[in-house]
Amino acid sequence: MIAAFEDANPGSKIDATIFNYPEYLVDLQTRASSNTFPDIVGLQPGALTQQYRNNLLPLQDCAAEVWGDDWQDKFYPIGLEQARAGNPEGDDNFYSLPILVQSVNLWANSEIFEETGQKIPQTWDELASFVADTKGGDFAPFMLPAKDGWLRNVVFLQIANNIAPGLVYEAEAGTAKWTEPELVEALTYWQKLFTDGIAQDGALGLDSYPTGANQFEAGNAAIIPLGAWWIQQSDPTKDQSTIPPLSLGMEGYEPFLFPTIPGGSAEPQLVGGIDVSLGISKDTKNPDLACKVLTDWIAGAGAQKLVNTMNDLPAVQGMAPEEFTSDKQKEIWDLFVNDWMPKVKYSRYFNDPKLDQAVADNLAAIAAGQLTPEQGAEAIQKVQDAISAG
Repeated sequence: MIAAFEDANPGSKIDATIFNYPEYLVDLQTRASSNTFPDIVGLQPGALTQQYRNNLLPLQDCAAEVWGDDWQDKFYPIGLEQARAGNPEGDDNFYSLPILVQSVNLWANSEIFEETGQKIPQTWDELASFVADTKGGDFAPFMLPAKDGWLRNVVFLQIANNIAPGLVYEAEAGTAKWTEPELVEALTYWQKLFTDGIAQDGALGLDSYPTGANQFEAGNAAIIPLGAWWIQQSDPTKDQSTIPPLSLGMEGYEPFLFPTIPGGSAEPQLVGGIDVSLGISKDTKNPDLACKVLTDWIAGAGAQKLVNTMNDLPAVQGMAPEEFTSDKQKEIWDLFVNDWMPKVKYSRYFNDPKLDQAVADNLAAIAAGQLTPEQGAEAIQKVQDAISAG
């Protein structure tokens, strides 16, 4: 991406520093306090963007200058909605803009389903029946990497938004309670993944990356909850001889939405949003060049280099990799960008990091049998009350 921009803009020079996430958070804080914020910075929507809002330029003028007054029409709606998540009331600025977006969903090993003669489950009862029918074999029917708080949260949000679409965000906003019967029911169905034996034994000790992902790619699970980013396993820019057989051209996989819950919405509800967004420091010495880089990486030559790797889905509509390595890979890509992403309505994120942690912690406690769903809901509500009280 850097080379693409520098080649097209002779004389420009971009220095990039890349961190693992925990170290990145420390570095951002250090830079913010020492007035050495980078010209361009990668951010998550909501809490992280808001933490550094005072260090960032509003980006709507940059976007309008490059793309025109109708620039918002380029983006998937959920990306723009989340870009302003957590803004103070009356503040309509965009302090970051998405570069990549995603859905969260389930993935099936299509070879296992073909070999067993089973159908990919569309309802909770079908999921339970599939697990019961195939348990005890050479693969985990439903591999749940529940060690990771983010994974616990996105699975719960898929369940909650099927039972009562949007209610969880009303609870986050303080206009509903986490103890509402529908949210307690959602916590109960989360618990049933463990008490009913749908998730594998030891699910709370399994991480998503690298262990769960490696196990799934090796063919040791029929279903895993991840998201659109899994398509990067079939990266067309890689040496194709190095890609595991299931991932080669996405031939061994099928994405599908979380099964519907009895009594909930008749259709699965799409959950997702921004993977990463970009902001510009208000102290940058060259805001015009920073704007040029940011917009290029979102929708220009730099963005094309990124999209070619299928690292995730582009934040703007109409972009596609320059090469597909199989019809199956293109079919899955088209499903994500043309069907699912325009319909993603519900966020995979909570705006406040304290609430995000509280939900993740209580989901773990409920899964472990340390709390009932009712007790978990009450504990989350206590955190919500403290946040609302300031």
